[in-house]
Amino acid sequence: MTRAPRLGLRANLPQFLLLVLVNALVGGTLGQERAVLPLLAEQEFALSAYTALLTYILVFGLSKAAANFFAGTLSDRYGRKPVLAAGWLVGLPVPLLIIWAPEWGWVIAANVLLGVNQGLTWSTTVIMKIDLVGPERRGLAMGFNESAGYLAVAVTALVTGYLAELYGLRPAPFLLGLAYVVIGLGLSVLRVRETREFVSLEASDDERRSTRDVFVTTSVRDPSLSAASQAGLVNNLNDGVAWGLFPVLFAAEGLNLVEIGVLTAVLPAVWGVGQIAAGALSDRWGRKRLIMGGMFLQGGALAWIAAADGFLPWTAATALIGAGTAMVYPTLLAAVGDVAHPSWRARAVGVYRLWRDFGFAVGALMAGLLADSFGIRTAVVATAAVTALSGLVVALRMKETRPGHPAA
Repeated sequence: MTRAPRLGLRANLPQFLLLVLVNALVGGTLGQERAVLPLLAEQEFALSAYTALLTYILVFGLSKAAANFFAGTLSDRYGRKPVLAAGWLVGLPVPLLIIWAPEWGWVIAANVLLGVNQGLTWSTTVIMKIDLVGPERRGLAMGFNESAGYLAVAVTALVTGYLAELYGLRPAPFLLGLAYVVIGLGLSVLRVRETREFVSLEASDDERRSTRDVFVTTSVRDPSLSAASQAGLVNNLNDGVAWGLFPVLFAAEGLNLVEIGVLTAVLPAVWGVGQIAAGALSDRWGRKRLIMGGMFLQGGALAWIAAADGFLPWTAATALIGAGTAMVYPTLLAAVGDVAHPSWRARAVGVYRLWRDFGFAVGALMAGLLADSFGIRTAVVATAAVTALSGLVVALRMKETRPGHPAA
């Protein structure tokens, strides 16, 4: 006899933990590029202009943003599990294209596919966890989801740095990414269960909205959803700058591949570990203060990166960026889940993640143009200013969204 579905973290713990593992594999697939690809661009493909070097982040951000949007819409129409499996299938060629690439265009193509892979798989694991846990532990659930993904980014960045130092930039670091994709596809097809049926448990009514209306509401009309969308965009804007320019800055100042791998790993490691605590705190304290404080902390730490020199100061500064991002990342997702009605929440998450990951493209373009014209440090200072301004927008526009919070 099949047990009737029930909302809650404890009631759905085995499936929830499986989805945490799947999202760790999603993060590891992204992490294969963090330490190695900027150096591959310079050393094997002789890309000296920062704008050209950052093209792979630009196309990744655009394709992931679009995939996020369609992930929400398709998962409402066809179910969550088919979209998750499709995302893994798209990711299979990515490490092979980079390993065999005779020219930079192959890497660009690989990152288009990587963006689709990340958009479909990561968005779907977010939606499925929100489906399972209900409103009481939504922040904690998002903390676990994002923590697993970004800890895997950090560990993989660190391991690929060591592999590149020992065996070269290709193929060893990307064979690890290939293993992640194969395992993730197998688990998603064989073990993950559909969660769309849980939506009706949270709300008895069906608040029907067109996809266009959900897009406008999430992007502009609702003050909290629109503030969350712009904060997500700016957060990933500065992550795109860190991804593309930090390894080049560190290498130019004489750091070796192992040190660059460590620095590349510190930011997502602190980000990953801190998200569990941040998500739980947002369930207790509310969402707005954590989001606002996290954006201001990131802005200050980015300014320190631009002003500092040396392994230890940069380690401390990247750790602070990671801490600020941890405060923001799961809390923004929880806030979107708070405001959006369950019947259109998957699409709202997709729209929010569209804007958030469009930040990768904006950051790559902005950083590349500024770095080419004025140098890397100026690009990082500009990113710090934009991040602090985003925190001010949250302070002025966002309302408290946590259900039951006195300020909600």
